[in-house]
Amino acid sequence: MNFFTSKGASTRFVDGDRLEIGGWPVRLRVDGRARRVSLRVDRAKSEVVALAPSARRLNEAVAFAQEKSGWIAKQLEALPRRMSLAPGGVLRLNDKPYRLEAGPGRARLEEGRIVAPDDPNWGLKVIRLAKREALTVLTERTAVHAAALGRPMPSVAVADPKARWGSCRPATPRAPAAIRYSWRLILAPAAVADYVAAHECAHLIEANHGPRFWALCRELAGDPAPHRAWLRAHAAELHAIGA
Repeated sequence: MNFFTSKGASTRFVDGDRLEIGGWPVRLRVDGRARRVSLRVDRAKSEVVALAPSARRLNEAVAFAQEKSGWIAKQLEALPRRMSLAPGGVLRLNDKPYRLEAGPGRARLEEGRIVAPDDPNWGLKVIRLAKREALTVLTERTAVHAAALGRPMPSVAVADPKARWGSCRPATPRAPAAIRYSWRLILAPAAVADYVAAHECAHLIEANHGPRFWALCRELAGDPAPHRAWLRAHAAELHAIGA
């Protein structure tokens, strides 16, 4: 991936190039399904994406982004700033507030507090505890929903994807089902995380987003609309939390 601060009109751009326009990050993307050049805000990555229908129209996408530099600045200025974890702060996991502390011994999650050794890796150790808690909670909710659907328990893992909250690989004759979640769901309200677990478990039966799929989601977790709306509204905040 290339990174440019400024380029002339004759520059040849490629899919994935990153630019600074007015001091703000813009990523170029080719999308064959797009009918025209456009801009969209990637709230998870705190950047603007300039879309082009083909590689030969990337220069047009760059020119359009430069023309809209004021709009880009306004959109990105409105996004939440990255929030670094620090002792004395509070982190909510699965609807429970935990006070962040530095202290002796191994990193641990206790009643009402998270304690990690006071060293340069303090924040990373707190994140590791949050990931462990996410795996525990999401595994439990997956087991509940899989059982309700009469399906074998899939394998469960957590990662840190930027574009989705979960993914499901249904079982095949060669491999069992597997579900992967964003660990950041543990930072969301418990009902929202539970909805995502229900959503992915529904894919164990329906590998699409048709009417039968949404009927399964409603059966497992009620109306999906408020949970989906919450994730859209707060995605940037969840992705802004880091070490």
